[in-house]
Amino acid sequence: MNSGKYVFSQILEFINRYEFDKCVERYSGNYRVRNLNCWNQFVQLFFGQLTSLNSLQNICLCLKAHERKLYHLGIKQHVAVSTLSRANENRDWKIFAEFGNYLIDLVRPLYSSCKIPEVDLDNEVFALDSTSISVSINLCTWARGKYTRGAVKVHTLLNLRGAIPEFILVTDGKYHDSNVLDMIQPNPGAIYLMDMAYIDFEALYRMNQRDAFFVTRAISSQKYQVVEQNPDIDPTAGLRTDRTIVLTVPKSRKLYPDKLRLVEFYDKQNDELLVFLTNNFEVPALEVVNLYRNRWQIEVFFKWIKQNLVIKKLWGYSPNAVKIHIWIAVCTYLIIAYVKVSLKSNFSIYEIMQILGISVFDKTPILELLTQKRQFNQNVKEQLNLFE
Repeated sequence: MNSGKYVFSQILEFINRYEFDKCVERYSGNYRVRNLNCWNQFVQLFFGQLTSLNSLQNICLCLKAHERKLYHLGIKQHVAVSTLSRANENRDWKIFAEFGNYLIDLVRPLYSSCKIPEVDLDNEVFALDSTSISVSINLCTWARGKYTRGAVKVHTLLNLRGAIPEFILVTDGKYHDSNVLDMIQPNPGAIYLMDMAYIDFEALYRMNQRDAFFVTRAISSQKYQVVEQNPDIDPTAGLRTDRTIVLTVPKSRKLYPDKLRLVEFYDKQNDELLVFLTNNFEVPALEVVNLYRNRWQIEVFFKWIKQNLVIKKLWGYSPNAVKIHIWIAVCTYLIIAYVKVSLKSNFSIYEIMQILGISVFDKTPILELLTQKRQFNQNVKEQLNLFE
């Protein structure tokens, strides 16, 4: 089927060009463009992410070295570094953000049946957090971080069923995490896991009114009054208390006038008492603890993208260029996740990234390339059967 086609060209076939062009047209991305249109820009940056090239100069160098293969790779032409850099500086980042959101809507249902460890619920479960990318304040003058350092923050709402990012916001390092809650539309019945940085009672109450649930760590200085105590807890599981409370500080009480649930859990391994705050009164207390424990999946996600995608080394320093860079990285992750499901590959997303990264100029059919693990396991099983 794909005989003679380069692997990179086969990957591009999984990308819906029609949907991409709709995003470009919405923002007039190709208006008065001569050499490098939006699609060619996207493909070249996608190539850079897939092959882990840490600069625009390296992307242009590699494409120029393989100039005769570009047409068959699906790339119109190679361009100078300055041309690609200007496109990143001036072309609207929302084009790539909208295409990224299209990919999110495409990929999310494919992973909706994934299980969450130690959680037996059918609800959508999201983890909300941010990660910082250190930058030079002299190059990124807009990206102010702590003290005199520069930093770019990537705020992410991660769907824990399949580790699919649901929402991405790129800001400077001083942007407070809790402000993101004002930009998220909670889904009714969904559960949102957050740390203490996101305690904004006005936003949490708004989430409660939309019939969404949250689980967060409680602030140690939080003042409250116990309304009811649930005696049916298992101390051997680490649970200490399960209470229904109301806030007593006038300002907090005004912002969140409804009841809350407070669960205390003793973490024996780290010798620490953890206090959780939630508006979900239906699930068992231990389920609340297990839900929050899975919040760490977003930390794993941040670590993964920093190690396997070009994130820590930025390709540009203006707000527009940085946002394009981040969204191209997110699109790359989502495309690989889509390829994995489409081909029913047994390889992990990490393994697929490693394989494709060194195979872009190969002509092996991608189905064969990404299903060898399954074939290998079957062959090993058959060989073992010979000695039974």
